[in-house]
Parts: sequence; structure tokens; C-alpha cells
Amino acid sequence: MSNSPARALGRALDAGRRPRGSTRRKGKRGILRKILIGFALLVALGIGAVVAAYLMIDIPKPNDRAVQQASVLYYSDGKTEMDRIATVNRESVTLDQIPKPVQHAFLAAEDRSFYDNRGVSPKGIFRAISGALAGQNRGGGSTITQQYVKNYFLTQDQTLDRKGREILLSVKIDGELSKDQIPENYLNTIYFGRGADGIQTASKAYFNKNVRDLTPSEGALLASVIRGPSLYDPALGEEQTTLATGRWNYVLDGMVSQGWMTAAERRDQTFPKTTAPKRNTAKSNDIGFITEEVRTELRNRLKLSDADIDRGGFKIVTTIDKKAQRAAAKAVKNQRPTGERTSDLHIGLASVQPNDGAIRAMYGGAKFSRGKYGYFNSAVDGKMQAGSTMKPFTMIAALRKGLPLSTTYSGASPYYNKAFVSTGAGTSEIQRNGGVVNYGNASYGPVTMRTATQKSINTYYAQLNLAVTPKSTAKSAKDAGVVGWNGDKRRPLSETPANVSGTDAVRVIDMANAYATIAAEGRRATPYYIASVKSTGEYKLDYKVKKDVRRAFPQDVARDAIRGMSPVDKPGGTGYPTVADLGRPVGGKTGTTSNNYAARFDGFTPGQLATAVGMYKGDGRLVEKNQLVNLGGFAEITGGTIPARIWTDYMTGALDGEPVKSLPPAGNVTYRPQTDRPSNAPAPITTTQAPAPRRTTQAPTPRSTTTKSSSSTTKSSTSSSTSTTKSSTSSSTSSTSSTTKTSSTPTSTSTTPPPRRRRRRRRRRPRRHRR
Repeated sequence: MSNSPARALGRALDAGRRPRGSTRRKGKRGILRKILIGFALLVALGIGAVVAAYLMIDIPKPNDRAVQQASVLYYSDGKTEMDRIATVNRESVTLDQIPKPVQHAFLAAEDRSFYDNRGVSPKGIFRAISGALAGQNRGGGSTITQQYVKNYFLTQDQTLDRKGREILLSVKIDGELSKDQIPENYLNTIYFGRGADGIQTASKAYFNKNVRDLTPSEGALLASVIRGPSLYDPALGEEQTTLATGRWNYVLDGMVSQGWMTAAERRDQTFPKTTAPKRNTAKSNDIGFITEEVRTELRNRLKLSDADIDRGGFKIVTTIDKKAQRAAAKAVKNQRPTGERTSDLHIGLASVQPNDGAIRAMYGGAKFSRGKYGYFNSAVDGKMQAGSTMKPFTMIAALRKGLPLSTTYSGASPYYNKAFVSTGAGTSEIQRNGGVVNYGNASYGPVTMRTATQKSINTYYAQLNLAVTPKSTAKSAKDAGVVGWNGDKRRPLSETPANVSGTDAVRVIDMANAYATIAAEGRRATPYYIASVKSTGEYKLDYKVKKDVRRAFPQDVARDAIRGMSPVDKPGGTGYPTVADLGRPVGGKTGTTSNNYAARFDGFTPGQLATAVGMYKGDGRLVEKNQLVNLGGFAEITGGTIPARIWTDYMTGALDGEPVKSLPPAGNVTYRPQTDRPSNAPAPITTTQAPAPRRTTQAPTPRSTTTKSSSSTTKSSTSSSTSTTKSSTSSSTSSTSSTTKTSSTPTSTSTTPPPRRRRRRRRRRPRRHRR
């Protein structure tokens, strides 16, 4: 049987199949072995690549947002916060400023294994990678180190590349930074909602306190809201309150489980009450205009770039006095006209400390960044004619030349001189004939410089300006700090005879500084907003202002100028009775331009504050629609009305509680013979006696005027302060009519009196001259 052909054939077939089957099994095992070897190589390469990437990756510079902090502006006391600047609202703090229970609250909320892990969580990594592959946000980056890396160095993109970099950097940073440095950086960079980046600003935003004063309960709530501020801020609604309460309990329970809080302490915790959200970090009221000027000074004086400023982290102590600034805003609000034609009315105020330059208050508008004029600063950007506020600089020019306050000219109106001929569009017949008139055409007899300043007598100052030369007036104004403008460009001050009428366009801030020069007895200071800057961030800076104060004109000249300006608040003065309400010795000047295009009051208290108030309408052009007439219930606005009222109210509030300071002693400038008087200038009378008028050539269109009493002209001369400017809208208020001039008497423009009366006066006057 065993040798049968069938069995032999079976054995032969079996023998033939066994070698082939054995080869197949060996081939499969080889393929598997190759796959395993390949996989091992891939793993090894992957590990090698990770190791190489770890060794080669450098910790990058922080992203822009991570290092930005809010620059905090303080009032002049250095303690009271005024505003903030920078695109990120952050103040960095050190870890020792954060209470330990608050630190533990964040660890309980976000990373309970923080002190044990190596910077990453494998579970968190798996969730993040699977979410990225699925195009979903499944969480991840759960360790505090990973969150810190993402916020501080990387972006918020949900990509595998960004996640890979995050993992490598987290491991590397965990090995290079201490377990204290990581949470400090984390707590300073994370976003808490309410516009707050970092725990310090979050503490103020939610609880109106510094981080060092936070309770464990408050810390637990802040640790809760970072999960999603719009979902966990309890101030946003019932749903958010419910979510926040649940998360708050989770955090506190975690603190107990980790041994960071006892069960008894846990029972004592109550859900904290938050303040109402305040979403704007930059002020949109009058303070916003100051903040913009501070930014400009940071660029111009401290040479910081916009990037430096926006990076922030500066503690900026300004010169602004909180009491004074509030008084400025209140004064403008209370006195601003309302009603018809007032929507485009600009009112600017600036207040400067004499002999220092510190700007103590500045009002450029009520609503910064809002409305048509939201970025237009009326005190800095607005340019309006100076009007009669320019007259004190003609007075200073005269005093510098040795013409004392007793210098006498006729105050008769009109006064004619070809130097004041004006032929421009809209000029009157008197102007075309070289005539200058007083406000309301009020006529005065011979007056001194002091009286002419008190009553703002245009005809007197027209003659005085010719005597001292318009160039000297312009120089005195420039020396004091006045700057001329043509639109947004500086221009030299006018040197035409009409410049005494204030035809130059000037800024409120410059006039405040120029009057501060007078108040400082002739010492001019460069104005400034920033007293000091100290860096709290990456940009290293420790700045203290270096004041720039130098003499502009002699002390005796300035003292007599102060004396000449001091009767503004006395009966007959253009600021009376309004300015008298201040109840302090003052010096000042009203200003009303020709045709009421601008109205101003500039003044000071000795050595304390010099303040300028100016107002104009529309775009400032000298066109009918911009006249300050029939406006808000006022027939016309002059320097002695609303500007004087605003000035007085402001100074009353700003100086409340301050000592009353007396005027300095008189300078007693004495007369010096004038050897270079221009040929077209009338000779002043420097005796204390009234001069005898001489017969003069009549103007082409003579007008008979009657002298008005000082009481009846008080209001008129309010605007008289610039009504000279009634001839001043054109660059020259001048005259073609010639007057016979002599070296000893002023030009008279009143109607020629009867001959008999003239003879009697001629017989008596010489004897008075001889005195």
C-alpha cells in the first residue's frame, strides 16, 4: 500500500508544495520587518527632528501686543489719574504684588499640576492636534506655560504649525524660566475683558482697586472670566452671572483640593460684586484734548516715536492742576451761549504759570473725538485776530523806549493819519480817509497811557504806535511769546501801523504765555505739559522737565506794564464790573476785533496764573456769517462780555484757597528824549497837565463828536479794547486825511472850537506847560 502509485504521487505533490509555502512565509516576515524598521526609522527621525527643532529654536521677541502697556497720565499732584494712552490697556506688576491666594486661584482654574509638569500637558496636546485636524476648537494649550507662550510670543491662530511651535517653546521656556517668572508673565499678558490686558488693569476694571488689595474671592472671579469674558462677566446679564458663579465655585473647590485653601476658608467666601463696565480707556471729554497735546510733546520734546508711545508703560505726570481744569470746563459750560447760530462757536482757554511755563489748565473743546470738531482744539488749533489784546505790547514798546505811563495824547475820535489809510473791500469812508475811531466813536480829551489802556482808546494807541514804530510793537509781542499764524503756518507778526489793533491771527495758548511773561515781570518761559515721565515697561526712560525761563524785557518795564493793565477791573475799565468779581489784584485786557469776528479776554494775577480766553465762529474767515452778533440771545459779543465772564469764573475756581497776591511795585520808567521819532508820528506830551489843543486841518469828512463820560463808555470800551480793530479787520486802519502835526501836541480830531474859546485856552495853557 505504501508503495502504491497513488501514494507516491501524493508524496511527490506534497514535497513540491512545501518549499513554495515556506518561501512565502519568509517573504511576509521580511516585509513586516521592513515596515517595522521603516516605522522605527521614522520615529527616530521624528524624535531627532523634534530634538533638533528644540535645540535650534530660539525664544523669539515678544509680540507687539504682549509688551504694550497703558501709559497713565496723572494730574500735577503725581497721584490722581487723569487719562490713559496706548492701544492696549495694561499695567505690568511683579509677582510679589499679587496676593498668594490670587495666584493660587489662577492655578486652580487653569493648571493645577503647574508645579509638577514640564510646561506641556499630553492630554491638552492631543485635544489641540485633533481639533486642528478636524478644523475645530477643542481646547488645548491647557497649561499656564502654553497659554503664556501663545499670548506673549505667538498669535492666536489655530494651526498645526503654530501649535507645534507653542509646544516646543513651552518645554524650552519651562526649562529656562523659574516657576515664579512664568505665572508673573502670564498674569500680565492675559486678557480679562472690559478692555483690560493684565491683572492690574483687570483689578481696576472689575473692582476699582489695585491688584495687591484683591481678596481670594475676587481673585477666583478674575480667574473665571478669562475663560471667556463675554460669557463669564457677571455684569453682562443673568446668563453670565450663572456661568461665572459655577466657574467661581470650581476654582475655589480646586484651591481646597490642592491644599491652597482650607475648608473653613472656603465656606467664608461669598460671590464678589463687580463695578459697572467702563469700556473707553481714552477720555472723550475736554481731557482728551490735553492727552493729544501730551502725545505731541512726547514726540517733539522727548523724541519718542509713535511706536514707542503706543508700546506704553509710561507714568506721565502732567502740569495740569485738577482743580483748575475742572474750573475751566465748568466756566465754559456755564457761560457758553446756546441757541441760534451757536453750533459752530469755538471757545478756547489756556492758563499758564508765570515764571515757570507749566500749563495748569487747557480747554480745547467739550467732546474730544466726537462730532465735526472732535479733533479741533480751540486753544491750540484755533487762530483768531488778537484785537486790542495786542495793545499792551505797544505799551511795552513805549516803556522800553523811555515813554512812561504819563505819556499823554488826545483821545478824540476820529483820529486821521495817512498811515492808517485802508482801501480794502468793506472799508468805511473814514478808513479810506485814514481815520481811526474809538468804540462807539466815543471821544476823550488828553489822556495818559494808563487811562488809554483802561478804556482801550484806539485813537490814543494809534498815535502811540506811530511814535514807538509798529516794528517795535511787533518785537515786544514776539519777545513776550506771541506768534503770528496764517492758517496752519507760522508767519512774522505784522509791522504795519494797524498791528496795534490786533490784526494778526494768534492762538489762545500763545497769548496766555505772552501775558504770563508780563505777569512774571518780564521773564518769558517756554510752556509745557509734561513735568516727568518714568518708564514701567521695556522702554527705559526717566525724564524730568528742564524749564526754559529767560528775560524778555526789563523788570521796570514789565512792572509799569502791569500797573498800566491793572485798572481793567475798575470803574471805567473795559472789564468792569465783571472782572472785579474776582476780588483780587489783576492785570488784563479785553479784545474785540473789527466787525466782531473774535472776542477775547487775557489777564493774570501777579505771579500766580496768566489766562487767555478766546472765541470765534465757524472757520474763522472774516465773512459776515462768522460775526459774533445776534448769537444766542446776544446782540454782539465783545471781550468784556462772555470772555471776561469765563475768565473770571475760571480764575475764581482755580485760585480758590490760594493767597491773594499784591501787584508788584511800580517800575517808574522815566521819560527819555526821543531822538528817532518817525516823521509821521505826533509828539506826545509828557507832563501831567492836559495839553492845549492846536488848530488842526479838518478831515475830509469831519464829524462832530461829544466827549462821553467814563461811566457811559465803560461797556463800549469793553469792545473798544479791540475796536480800534473796528479799523483792524483790514491790515491797516489808516487815513488819507492829513493833520497838521507839531512837535509838542497830539493831533486833535474834534470839531474846531469857537475862536474866542481857543484864544482863552491858548493864554492859559502855556503856563501849565511850563510846570
